[in-house]
Amino acid sequence: MRYAYSVTATLLAGGAALSLAGFPAGAQVAQNDDSQMARVVPRAGAPESFADLTEQLQPAVVNISTRQRIEIASRNTNPFAGTPFEDLFNQRRGESGDAEPQFREGQSLGSGFIISADGYVVTNNHVVNPPGQRAELEEVTVTLPDGNEYEAEVVGTDSQSDLAVLKISRREAFPFVTFGDSRQARVGDWVIAIGNPFGLGGTVTSGIVSSVLRSAGGGAYDRYLQTDASINRGNSGGPLFDMQGNVIGINNAIISPTGGSVGIGFAIPAETAEPIVDKLVRGVEIERGYLGIQIQPVNDDVAASLGLARNRGEIVQMVQPGEAAARAGIEPGDIVLTVNGREVTPDQTLSYLVANIAPGTTIPVEVIRDGQRRQINVTVGKRPSEEELRQSQMFDPDAEPEDDMAPSDNEVIENSLGLQVLELTPAIARQLGADAGTRGLVVASVDQNSDAARKGLRRGDILLTANYNPIVAVEDLEKIVRGAQSDDRDAVLLRVQRRGGSPQYIAVRMR
Repeated sequence: MRYAYSVTATLLAGGAALSLAGFPAGAQVAQNDDSQMARVVPRAGAPESFADLTEQLQPAVVNISTRQRIEIASRNTNPFAGTPFEDLFNQRRGESGDAEPQFREGQSLGSGFIISADGYVVTNNHVVNPPGQRAELEEVTVTLPDGNEYEAEVVGTDSQSDLAVLKISRREAFPFVTFGDSRQARVGDWVIAIGNPFGLGGTVTSGIVSSVLRSAGGGAYDRYLQTDASINRGNSGGPLFDMQGNVIGINNAIISPTGGSVGIGFAIPAETAEPIVDKLVRGVEIERGYLGIQIQPVNDDVAASLGLARNRGEIVQMVQPGEAAARAGIEPGDIVLTVNGREVTPDQTLSYLVANIAPGTTIPVEVIRDGQRRQINVTVGKRPSEEELRQSQMFDPDAEPEDDMAPSDNEVIENSLGLQVLELTPAIARQLGADAGTRGLVVASVDQNSDAARKGLRRGDILLTANYNPIVAVEDLEKIVRGAQSDDRDAVLLRVQRRGGSPQYIAVRMR
């Protein structure tokens, strides 16, 4: 379960319902089939008990445990460094003398639910791929409420929607449940959550739908069902049921100052999850629309100045050259009101609308430019992979480092020069106003206690050479720093290109 004051997730809607294969019709019906549910659902209004409903649904809800091999970031933590006892420190080293990667075993616990008689299981991606770790998944175990354990195969994962599909097998049919229509959920409807909080095993909590289509922090797929049903660590990936036994959400995240439930939980709506799950089961590539722009909601002041309705539209801050929006003629400052005939609102963001349009589709986009409404036809592009986005993401030199792409994690450079650097891509070069042919590294952040900071280096500076050697990869600069250290030099001579200025040489002392 993820905990934060600001929570983000990735969402996608559209597609077809799951088909079940491998078992003849009539051999097994869903635990939440209408014929089964008619005798167990509570009466309308405040239910007298959830017991019958829980007994019917719980066999299809499972515990998921994983085992990973996690790489430990190597750090210069040798307490004997610089002394005759340095080589006695217990750290394996390779032929080059550098410390070899160290590993530890990691585990995670979560919940899931079976969606077919032949054993397909839905859960959150972060249950099987914990975020922020360099981990290799070694084993996934699915445990049913009857205590039987099954080794699971990871069929497919989708990090943007935070969904994953597993597969377990046995000769007998599995109990399963099916998705419902989350679009019918209303604020105030009763719901129950079944999962394995804190590894306690099958646990049921109840509450109501607190909000529908809740945005919890931004992102292209940031649309949730909010509930006050108690959700805690280990509930991730478990189902949120309505009173007809339909899976209307997948428990995903909470907002909490304490790490425990405070009554603000979020579930991925079934309308978002079901089509993605279907594609993961069938091995179909998940394609999402993309415009290549940076946007911001229209605040009250902007709305008032342009005579717009509040909570409508988003303003284009930046347009990425060569992408769909730039080719269509969308410009910074345009205020996007509708996409393909659908209004842009806080609950229906531009990113969400575009992501759910097939790449290659030409759509009308209504904007306001210079006080005039215009319609621009845009052929939607294909959203790049997360790695491609990281490499080509627009670089704002005035933003905080964590708001942009993550800098390369190179401790030699950071510890010696007090710099975090990125490789200079064509997209970043354009953002910095550098020539297309410029080669080098970009300063992502500067330690204010370093000599680099005292010499005036700052975020957005481009490092062209080090000790007169070209540097086009992070490893190039690391090699030069290591060489300077081996030669007992105290400083590295950097050639620095700054926005609007000429390149200059700056000697930065190492520490």
